[in-house]
Amino acid sequence: MRAAVFLDRDGVLLYDIGYLARLEDLRWHSCAIEAVRSLNRAGFLVFVATNQGGIGLGLYSERFVRATHDAMAKSLEAGGAHVDAWFFCPHHPRATIEDLRITCDCRKPEPGMVRAAQSTHAIDLTRSFVVGDKATDMGLAQRVGARGVMVRTGQGEAELARVGGTIRPAWIAPDLAAATAWMIEADRESGGHDEAGRDRSRRDHDR
Repeated sequence: MRAAVFLDRDGVLLYDIGYLARLEDLRWHSCAIEAVRSLNRAGFLVFVATNQGGIGLGLYSERFVRATHDAMAKSLEAGGAHVDAWFFCPHHPRATIEDLRITCDCRKPEPGMVRAAQSTHAIDLTRSFVVGDKATDMGLAQRVGARGVMVRTGQGEAELARVGGTIRPAWIAPDLAAATAWMIEADRESGGHDEAGRDRSRRDHDR
């Protein structure tokens, strides 16, 4: 089993502009692709787990979200990095599309997207991390038994000011680059570094 990192999308990998509804508005944080590459090289599985309630609100389609993730995957590949799988929740409690106005098990902090990753990958959640800029990301980490890492980018700074006393992330980082350095070191200190290296060697051999 391997350690995994579950990354929020908007505010962590990308600048959070509200609801991203046009590909031309997609902007990476400058450190994001390098951070994902570092996680890959350290042997982590890397997943994106993102609430995309804009689908339920009728602001964009599932097809657009998939196209966005395809474009992001190409940028990552060009930078020598990759995401192992992309997960998104289309639901919203005030959805204008009735079928998407439901109480689901995938909208963070519910664990559905992590469970979906577990269905196709052998994941050691006790060694895994959830990185995000919202309390819901930290809630997801708590529910699945992973470690939560809060970043101050995106809505992170405002979220910490608003609910900082009620959430207990394992670490608070200025951005994904700092979060990545801390996660790699934390996994090494917990005895996971050698296993991560073996996992990475097996993956590289299989390519």
